[in-house]
Amino acid sequence: MTRFVDLSIPITNDVISDPDVMRPKITYMTHEDTWQQIAMFFPGLEKGDLPDGEGWAVEMLELSTHNGTHMDAPWHYHSTTGEGTQPAPSIDEAPLDRFFRPGVKLDFSHLPHGHVVSAAEVEVELNRIGYELKPLDIVLVQSGAVYGTANFTDQGVGLGAEATLWLTERGVEVVGTDAWSWDAPFSHTARRWAENRDPSIIWEGHKAGRIRPYYQIEKLTNLESLPSHGFTLSCFPVKIERASAGWIRAVALID
Repeated sequence: MTRFVDLSIPITNDVISDPDVMRPKITYMTHEDTWQQIAMFFPGLEKGDLPDGEGWAVEMLELSTHNGTHMDAPWHYHSTTGEGTQPAPSIDEAPLDRFFRPGVKLDFSHLPHGHVVSAAEVEVELNRIGYELKPLDIVLVQSGAVYGTANFTDQGVGLGAEATLWLTERGVEVVGTDAWSWDAPFSHTARRWAENRDPSIIWEGHKAGRIRPYYQIEKLTNLESLPSHGFTLSCFPVKIERASAGWIRAVALID
């Protein structure tokens, strides 16, 4: 029997998982105060004409495409990919067959927040779990970030350009993390950047998409419930025209 494991955080007003400038806003309209919306379609309708005097429940959302659990498209990272040979695809151009594939989980949660995982560390973890990476596997990173805790955006490890290119060179086209970003948190990178002003370390994992296009899930949760491999991930993005990302309901299927 297949077990379904929800790996998605909710879009909510109440738990902070984004910087203030990017926080979502949900306005709830309830059954008690929406009867006039229905009356717009039925001239002369009064509240008492509706069963129990109730209208409908509707929510209005102000969202970034990067709120909640979402999928980044290569367009988010850069205008071109393939080392400048082609336009980077937006989320509505994503190949759907990439988003229902075998998954593998790499656990780096024991490493310090802000650590940049190397290609060698990815290889060591794959050897530890006894897994040989295959093209189009979806690679998930348990980063050490914990959704719902204070300073979530400063938590977790990141994968830099070296590790990201190592994965895409082997045919991986979809990756994911339970941290705010695939890269190390900006607060940690900023301290390293202040030391030598090397711009190549800024958003380096994302910018690896300039070389080879790949899709990236951010703000997953519940990865500790997954085995290291032996599951299938469903992670289809919402189709938003010309967008840099789309929200997903990430679900692992375990037989």
